[in-house]
Amino acid sequence: MSSTTYLIKGVSVLGAEPTDLLVRDGLIAPESEARGAQVIDADGLVALPGLVDLHTHLREPGREDAETVESGSRAAALGGYTAVCAMANTSPVADTAGVVEQVWRLGREAGLVDVQPIGAVTVGLAGQHLAELGAMATSAAKVRIFSDDGHCVSDPRLMRRALEYVKAFDGVIAQHAEEPRLTEGAQMHEGEVSARLGLTGWPAVAEEAIIARDALLAEHVGARLHVCHVSTAGSVDVLRQAKAAGVRVTAEVTPHHLLLTDERATSYDPVFKVNPPLRTQNDVAALRQALAEGLIDIVATDHAPHAVEDKECEWGYARPGMLGLETALSIVLDVLGPDWPLIAERMSRTPARIAGLTDHGHLPAAGAPATFTLVDPAARWQVDPTASASRSRNTPYAGMTLPGRVVATFLRGEPTVLDGKATK
Repeated sequence: MSSTTYLIKGVSVLGAEPTDLLVRDGLIAPESEARGAQVIDADGLVALPGLVDLHTHLREPGREDAETVESGSRAAALGGYTAVCAMANTSPVADTAGVVEQVWRLGREAGLVDVQPIGAVTVGLAGQHLAELGAMATSAAKVRIFSDDGHCVSDPRLMRRALEYVKAFDGVIAQHAEEPRLTEGAQMHEGEVSARLGLTGWPAVAEEAIIARDALLAEHVGARLHVCHVSTAGSVDVLRQAKAAGVRVTAEVTPHHLLLTDERATSYDPVFKVNPPLRTQNDVAALRQALAEGLIDIVATDHAPHAVEDKECEWGYARPGMLGLETALSIVLDVLGPDWPLIAERMSRTPARIAGLTDHGHLPAAGAPATFTLVDPAARWQVDPTASASRSRNTPYAGMTLPGRVVATFLRGEPTVLDGKATK
């Protein structure tokens, strides 16, 4: 915990009238105790609760050439995040207490964000046998979300058993919704553009069918389901029905699915190859509307760093995935506009609640944890892949000018970012 006391002067909390925030002993303290505090001029800045990402790939252990827990944590802090949930598709897979504890400890050692490991649903992500869900839940990492992300838990009997198992400790199964028999050899969204380019298509129904099936299973079991990276208008319709029926389902959308379309594939630049693929303008419009109204609960980055050789190759051989942590807030600001209460809800409070991260998602006010980010809404910046804190360079936004810049991030009173630069 930081021994330094900070007085943040003239900051606008969620866009409200400017006020002063005193950061002391890891908490927001009453202003009367401000003597001797280090002053941060926050005139024109907006304070948000620290952002929480439910879907991050940190690649460690196994692919430290693409990302490490430390480098990914630094990218997250620079993007305004104070907590990230690390997906299980590492090498070895995070399917045991030992591996999730390793990732958790690496996060603590880096000390830039809280790294909450996600456990695999099945052993080795192979979709055959349930992983050690209970052992991971009772480990030091206290895993609460389980996902085979990158792969779908396509066997309905296995999915039902997983939902039943995690219900006992109010855990969540986060599904990568993709019926694999409908996407064999798929290279991009199935539609007019794929037909024009002669690339094998990934049909929207492959996602929608799994969401519908899993919503029914979650309703039958009474367990919690989370749908990763929703990408189609049809999926939004399925979620609407499920929520109206009272199913305990939450859903996320990525920044790239809110902004980019399958037209980007016409360049054959593998930086635009992602799973699920970029969809149509109609899908983008439906996703934006669903996020605004809360039908899609949160924004999650699906930050997927890849080494140069996995991206700078022919489209057919390239790995799917895009960087997201340092650009997510700016993309959402671009899409939703400066609706700060809504951005805080979708990028901090709700993801913190889904993940059970009780230290996160709090408005910066007296007595609350001093875990927040300061944003300059007037700033505009150009995305430069070489300036990224990530070890990888596969951003789809290279050269784009984006609104809003993170100036500072605090984690329990400790600055992880000051003046737009990581403190360690």
